[in-house]
Amino acid sequence: MSDHKSARLLIDALPSASILIGDKGYDSNWLRRALADRGIETCIPAIRGREQPVDHDKVLYRQRHKIENMFAKLKDWRRIATRYDRCAHTFFSAICIAAIVIFWL
Repeated sequence: MSDHKSARLLIDALPSASILIGDKGYDSNWLRRALADRGIETCIPAIRGREQPVDHDKVLYRQRHKIENMFAKLKDWRRIATRYDRCAHTFFSAICIAAIVIFWL
């Protein structure tokens, strides 16, 4: 299932935000309209074969790379990647500890 079809299930659960940054997998007209109806600006690059190109803020989109790198670094921690903890609060605590160590290294 492509990303934008899965997003349909979560569109109502989105917190309030001013902008949503997504990759090309989220490029669809209905998603852009749904987010605009909620007052959320989109920063999603258009797929290559799109008939009507849509502009996006390239400088803002590059900031997404920092978030992707943080998730990649968190997945280096075996405890987090395999989710050993049963309780959500314990799992979140492990993520916080890992993030602190990653930040200081």
